[in-house]
Amino acid sequence: MADKDFILTQEGKEKLEAELHYLETEKRAEIGERIKVAREFGDISENSEYDDAKNEQGMMEARIAEISRILSEATVVTVPKRSSKVNIGSSVTVDMDGRERVFTIVGGAESDAAAGKISNESPVGSALLGHKKGDVVETQGPTGKKIVMNITKIEH
Repeated sequence: MADKDFILTQEGKEKLEAELHYLETEKRAEIGERIKVAREFGDISENSEYDDAKNEQGMMEARIAEISRILSEATVVTVPKRSSKVNIGSSVTVDMDGRERVFTIVGGAESDAAAGKISNESPVGSALLGHKKGDVVETQGPTGKKIVMNITKIEH
């Protein structure tokens, strides 16, 4: 993710700050204790518990560094209270071939497709930005398939 601008909603920023706090306090202490206990088993050269704990520690420290970088470089956008257009932070209800879908447009750093949070940089997210209720929006999905969406509701 080098040379990339991070966009976060206030909610996304708070969520990352909470995860960072948890990792730096509770999780770091928990892994430190696991390493200490594993060392007590003796020879660490063939100690799988020690290796697992050290690997987990490395992954956790990488995540801490990633979150710290995102938070230091991110632009926090304010979600407008009243707007007739789709903005970052908006929840948009669309009709896609008779199926109703709800998307929340967020920055790439906090996107989570399983939770319905899509990036403003994704094909669907970028296509919806700036449109109003009643607009029919067309875009091309990652597989090349044409996606047609009718905006039925916008919430902020």
